[in-house]
Amino acid sequence: MRKSMSPRETKRLMKRMGLSMNNMPAVQQVVIKTSTKDIIIEEPEVTIMNLKGQKVFQVAGGKITERASGVHEKKITIPDEDVRLVADQTGKSIEESKQALEECGGDLAKAILLLQVR
Repeated sequence: MRKSMSPRETKRLMKRMGLSMNNMPAVQQVVIKTSTKDIIIEEPEVTIMNLKGQKVFQVAGGKITERASGVHEKKITIPDEDVRLVADQTGKSIEESKQALEECGGDLAKAILLLQVR
């Protein structure tokens, strides 16, 4: 049968291992940003573990919400000859062809297929 360790013994063992743990007080919000979304954690409990100079943050609890990332894609320039080619291949207007190319990131084949489906 294994004897449980007292909090004092646990602290001594952690100190010998070079591990320290501290709560971060008064945290209001933690935001995790990815390429497609932001994850917002309101009023979480945050613990900082320091193991031989390496910091590890543990986030627990709180209200979690997600929203689309605020990162905007760079607008690409579509050459006029590409627009004309798509318009000729699909029988659509120049404006429709340019819009389809912008939606498809300048990919001619995707733009043509997109306009053929519409």
